[in-house]
Amino acid sequence: MTLRRALPSDASSIAALSIEVWLGTYLKQGVSGFFADYALSEFTPARIAALIGDPDEWIVVSQNVEGIDGVIRVTSGRAAPVAGCSETEISTFYVQPRHHGKGIGKALLNAALARCRERGAPSVWLATNAENTPAIGFYLARGFRQVGHTHFRLRDQAYLNNVYCYDLT
Repeated sequence: MTLRRALPSDASSIAALSIEVWLGTYLKQGVSGFFADYALSEFTPARIAALIGDPDEWIVVSQNVEGIDGVIRVTSGRAAPVAGCSETEISTFYVQPRHHGKGIGKALLNAALARCRERGAPSVWLATNAENTPAIGFYLARGFRQVGHTHFRLRDQAYLNNVYCYDLT
């Protein structure tokens, strides 16, 4: 496993990884057009390439001998949906499910936390689906604390998300 900054040439791999993880995590009963349309419009190579080039975004990938198996994105200047958090968000954090348990998530998270400390952030926050039990357990085991709730909104639907914060000071 090698961790490195994402390159523009990684955009399609990150888009495909994002679709794989997002659909696998949140759609347990099958894929409807509603969610497929969202995933295919949200996770495009063009959108990912724009994020890679954005100075407010810091994206690191985990690469094995065959390709990218994980990605983490830290966004600066994003207000948390609850009080008491900084404006630094872990806005994307995906590891291919078949690579869970290999230390990829831990390595990506440690790199992101180190980056946040280097930038002087007092804390970092993230939101995850309230039903994503494996992710919640991962965050709590690494010292995140739940600080509130928000909703992921997709058209007229709202899905409960927990908000977690990690103090860096």
